[in-house]
Amino acid sequence: MRDQVIRAIRRNHPDYVPLIIWNQDYDQSDIVYGEIQKHFLGENRDYSEWGFFWSRKDETMGQPRDPLITDWNEIDKLEPPLLDLPGRFDELFEKKKTYPEKFLMASLALSGFTTMTFLARFEEVLIHLSTQSRLLERLIDVVFGFEENLIQEVSKCGVDAIAFLDDWGTQNGLMISPDQWRKIFKPRYQKQFDLAHQQGMYVYFHTCGYIYPIIADFIEIGVDVLNISQPNLYDIPQMGRDFGGKVCFCCPVSYQTTGISGNPSEIEQYTEYLFEHLGRFNGGLIGYAEEYHSIGMSEENYQASIQGFKKLRYV
Repeated sequence: MRDQVIRAIRRNHPDYVPLIIWNQDYDQSDIVYGEIQKHFLGENRDYSEWGFFWSRKDETMGQPRDPLITDWNEIDKLEPPLLDLPGRFDELFEKKKTYPEKFLMASLALSGFTTMTFLARFEEVLIHLSTQSRLLERLIDVVFGFEENLIQEVSKCGVDAIAFLDDWGTQNGLMISPDQWRKIFKPRYQKQFDLAHQQGMYVYFHTCGYIYPIIADFIEIGVDVLNISQPNLYDIPQMGRDFGGKVCFCCPVSYQTTGISGNPSEIEQYTEYLFEHLGRFNGGLIGYAEEYHSIGMSEENYQASIQGFKKLRYV
């Protein structure tokens, strides 16, 4: 529960590897969360409070249908959503009331660079990144500034952590150069992470893809929990040698490979593999499970992922 998660983050001898289960089965999870940035509103969860709409052809999250920013010369008119949106923290308070013994996170749902690419076309954001335009700075200021205001507001709710969900990796590397990331985005994240820590919250950062070149940077600026979502892309033993004991990793059984196509025995072996290399530092590992039938995960494999992590104990 909450104390075990904190001990895992601090590498302070937890009794077992804590587990976060995303989207359901919160009773089995050591961590629960409430979304405080409302990207999925409406009867069909088909629009964001930022104003863009989601297009879905299946049960996945979908894609923004139309960019909000169609004329970059009008970007000075871009305004963030209302901070005092009615019900913004209701889900958070509900989780806190229902699961008072669990570690509570306030989730930004989708954040930072990812939100930027949803407000404007992805390729146009990259073009403006390459030219380092003033218009891009305006977009960054609006998105990151809104998140900073949310961090300050949610700190009054008695949460344990703030969760950033911002994808930076492809299958092979970063979406932009590491130097560009360090110059433009690293200081922005540092400001946000410092703010969270000043308010007494841990920093949980999710990113898909391969981000090895900037893991050290994330550690330097204060990430407490780094959610690596495709561990199959990494040399896990090397990652343990380079970064084990310096940050708490949060990893699933890869839902690009073993989590989908493996059998329960292979899934359990994978959880043990993660534990051996990332969780042997008196903590330093949080397991992650998510029901993913929309991309081919069977119920058997979903349950095997949960049980595999639950078997990992330090005593």
